[in-house]
Amino acid sequence: MILDLIEIKPKLNVKKVVIVSIIIVLLLALVGVLTTFAIINYIELNKVKEEQILQLTKPTHKVYLTEEDKKNNIVTKVNKIYNSDYKRVFLTFDDGPSKSVTIPILDILKENNIKATFFTLGSNVNRYPEIVKRAYQEGHYIANHSYTHSYKDLYKSPEKVLEEYNKTEKAIRKAIGVENYNSRLFRFPGGSVGGKYDKNKKEAVKLLNKNNIAHLDWNALTADAAGITDNNEMLKYLEKTIGNKKSVVILMHDTGSKKGTYEILPKLIKMLKEKGYKFENIYDLLR
Repeated sequence: MILDLIEIKPKLNVKKVVIVSIIIVLLLALVGVLTTFAIINYIELNKVKEEQILQLTKPTHKVYLTEEDKKNNIVTKVNKIYNSDYKRVFLTFDDGPSKSVTIPILDILKENNIKATFFTLGSNVNRYPEIVKRAYQEGHYIANHSYTHSYKDLYKSPEKVLEEYNKTEKAIRKAIGVENYNSRLFRFPGGSVGGKYDKNKKEAVKLLNKNNIAHLDWNALTADAAGITDNNEMLKYLEKTIGNKKSVVILMHDTGSKKGTYEILPKLIKMLKEKGYKFENIYDLLR
């Protein structure tokens, strides 16, 4: 009997060892599963966070024409600029900025609480970014007048026009410190019709419009770029070209040599007020 008990005891110990071993293996497996699950969750959570960060830091300006763009197409709105049931005037300045002319113009506009539209050259934007930033911060609309203003280079092809437009927009964004800014408004040097490059201009208009970029010419001017230097003659020329128009877009220039432009500006503003015109810029048109 004693021998039998001695023989059974080892058998019972082996059984316990096997059971304990199985329990340990199961516990280790469970820990492994839980650890793996926790790691996967951690990776997925960080992946989501990473995607959210990337989404927040993505540029918000649109590269392609979306459905929302089509609904709020600036091309349609700008094309209606000359249709108005009240008297309004848009002061526009080309070829700047420049220290000697743009700064005095901004001072006069600020004194009179008038917002204008500046069709800037990309090359000059890079030269005087602080002036562009000031104009933008004071509520003026910063638009696009090409990078070079060189007819032979700009009008080689419609694609070249779009290329200079994009280059100038990049310069404007950098100057004003707004990453997603896009004026979507171009003024053709020399106007959008006529001349040696008329065919390429027409094709360029189509290409710009496809990218939701409008173009704007003018229907009144001071002839400050046509050789008239006498201030009174410039005002007379402007009054003549305004005529009886209700919606007026005035062409002027703010390059360094056009000092007559800021010299006549106070009288020009006074004359337009007396005629009952309301001063607007492109922001008003888009609203």
